[in-house]
Amino acid sequence: MEEIQGIQIIGTQRSGSNLLRVILNQSEQLVSPHPAHLLTNFEPLLPYYGTLDAVSYRRLVDDVVDYIHVNPVDWGVRLDHDEIYRMADQFNLFELNKHIYEFLARQCGAGYWCCKSMGNMYFSDELEKASPNLKYIYLYRDGRDVALSFQKAIVGEKHTYHIAKQWHKDQQACLKLRDRVPVERFFMLNYEQLIQYPEQTIRQLCAFLGIDFQDAMLHYYTSDESRRTAEGGAMWTNLTKPVMRENCNKFLREMSAEDIRIFESVALESLVALGYEPVTPTTRLLNFTSEDVAVFNKKNAQLKRGFTAPEDDKKRRQPQLDLINRIKETEVSVYG
Repeated sequence: MEEIQGIQIIGTQRSGSNLLRVILNQSEQLVSPHPAHLLTNFEPLLPYYGTLDAVSYRRLVDDVVDYIHVNPVDWGVRLDHDEIYRMADQFNLFELNKHIYEFLARQCGAGYWCCKSMGNMYFSDELEKASPNLKYIYLYRDGRDVALSFQKAIVGEKHTYHIAKQWHKDQQACLKLRDRVPVERFFMLNYEQLIQYPEQTIRQLCAFLGIDFQDAMLHYYTSDESRRTAEGGAMWTNLTKPVMRENCNKFLREMSAEDIRIFESVALESLVALGYEPVTPTTRLLNFTSEDVAVFNKKNAQLKRGFTAPEDDKKRRQPQLDLINRIKETEVSVYG
């Protein structure tokens, strides 16, 4: 059977990853479904399955496949529980993740699959074992614009300090992975370059991946995948619009000087490493006390309480939440 190439997008959410995914998904050679975040959602649940053997692994397969089938954005393909179970070389969540994407690629007649679950970078050791030839796309965006985006989104942290901490942590993890992976398997993609020079950037990415550039990639916003994704949640409505070339440096207009100062005090190292110019003079950067952080924590909690997902979004996500709650209610010894 011909080998299928795996691709993993890494970085921080609110960095244009959905845009990149639907662009790549227009390729006839590649399939990139809406992420179900299988590893980040199911790795913490593994104790509920006990020691993975033929029986407990089958239950894991069934639960993971069912979880995908109720994803807010449909994958467009019904996964075969039995076939995916038979694909197992070993009873392992990370192998299962790979087999699900390989099954999807074969069903779609594609030679490549791409996973947009960006938090998977924290499972890089396991991913490398499961897919030794895995290629990575590190999509990065100015963290100060990422912060603005999270502050308006229904997900994620809301205070600048907390967003900066997470963004800095994510970038450091990606940069460390870059230093470990052969250059032929790691592509750094700058969001600002993507939106300002989309054709040039996507052509370079296609050459790295080994797929053909297609004009349809730049017309992603007319695709069924973009429409389904936009209908799947309020956060993704921009996917039915052309590339927004001016969607950068918004923090200079919309973020207060104090918030910029807080962000840069936390994440200066990552900003500089990625080529972003700080605004705050080094002499004015802050060191935060435990009392400062306590105030930030309180404000962050207040801001998060002020965000309520639209009812339609809640309804779309409820089946996945119900499935996870059912797993947690199952009484299985961690020792099998």
